[in-house]
Amino acid sequence: MLKYFEPGRIFSITSKAPKYVLFLFIIILSIGLTEALILSPEDYKQSHSVRIMYVHVPAAWISLGIFSSITLLSVVGYIFKIKNFFLISKSLAPSGLVFNIIALVTGAIWGKPTWGTWWAWDARITSMLILALFYVMYLVAWRIYEDNDKLFKITSIITILGIINVPIIKYSVDWWNTLHQPASINILSKSSIHTSMLFPLIIMTAAFALFSLLIFLMKYNTELIKIKNKGLDRL
Repeated sequence: MLKYFEPGRIFSITSKAPKYVLFLFIIILSIGLTEALILSPEDYKQSHSVRIMYVHVPAAWISLGIFSSITLLSVVGYIFKIKNFFLISKSLAPSGLVFNIIALVTGAIWGKPTWGTWWAWDARITSMLILALFYVMYLVAWRIYEDNDKLFKITSIITILGIINVPIIKYSVDWWNTLHQPASINILSKSSIHTSMLFPLIIMTAAFALFSLLIFLMKYNTELIKIKNKGLDRL
């Protein structure tokens, strides 16, 4: 089974995928922006500033999803000695950090007209900032350590510690009295957000997911090429 994780076998697929992902991303993004900026209604309280939600919320979701994926890949890779999982994690991390920063910046832009301030040490904002720091530590570790055994161990520890912060981000609005409103979208119960806003939010999330996939493929293919140039058949 592990032969399917060999870089050469994977590169034959990932090298061809970006152009198809880019094409699909442009289509989905065009639909999402049309829905978010033109067709969706303005909020009766926040007016047009609510449209920042269509960037802010998907960016936060993607950032959390990527870090969770990195943690899973790192733990499984460390236990079963699948080194290629660490390379996949490394390739995912940059886009995760970018979306984390986008979530923080758009949150500040949204917070100014809504709360009257660019920044507040709100529980969710602070925990998202902490997540960004874990992303930075993870990427810095790849720069510092050259020994694979030590590198894989350190990055695994970073992700395990960082994943503790993910449920804190999710449930911070329920556990503490924060500026953020409670979750409007619930999988197991009825969501409070109207479908006219939910639909463009889902479309924009799909577009952001495709963009993160595109960045991942470009980064991952670059890493595979580096390995090939070094004359290594396996990770």
